[in-house]
Amino acid sequence: MEHLQEEMASLRNEMLDMYKLVLLQVERAQNALIDSNLSIVKEIASTEKLVNAKELQIDSRCETILALFNPVAVDLRFILSALKININLERIGDIADNIARMVAHSKPGFDRELLEKINAKGAFSMSIDMYKSLLQAFEKEDTLLARDILIKDEAIDTITDESITISEEYTKTKPESISQAIPVISIMKMVERIGDHLKNIAEEIIFYAEARVLKHSK
Repeated sequence: MEHLQEEMASLRNEMLDMYKLVLLQVERAQNALIDSNLSIVKEIASTEKLVNAKELQIDSRCETILALFNPVAVDLRFILSALKININLERIGDIADNIARMVAHSKPGFDRELLEKINAKGAFSMSIDMYKSLLQAFEKEDTLLARDILIKDEAIDTITDESITISEEYTKTKPESISQAIPVISIMKMVERIGDHLKNIAEEIIFYAEARVLKHSK
């Protein structure tokens, strides 16, 4: 049992490292978009390899623990959740990388007025705040905080839905902006997907802490 707990502690530490690494990627993606910072785009691309390596490392540790120690109860739930959380974190990292690539291909940068009108910075900031709350929920096994994420995800969905309408109206007054409006809407949909992945992670925290399945429930 002592060896099992040592492995579980190592797994938890690796998960925390993954959380923080992906958070850094999301924060960089926001900076790249809002400030058209191409140097950060390169940093995101470089760190993406570390995110992928960390995902494989966590998967391997989970498989080792399952094979060698046959965990039960809360330990088993944590490992099962860790595998799913790991997938969601890696996908968030992919989204951050994809946003950075779109920024790199948009020269000389996205229309500042359009970004302000659709509240791109607000949507990004909200997702980052959700992420930080989720990290705290994971560290403290705080299921109330995790449940709060489920509610906040709806706010990001609202901003994203409104951004489509706003972009359509904007291109009517500035037809030359349509080439930028399309990728900007795509980026907003990516930010919305970050919220969806955070929601999935919140559900997994509640699952292993409370043995309660919230997937597909309203």
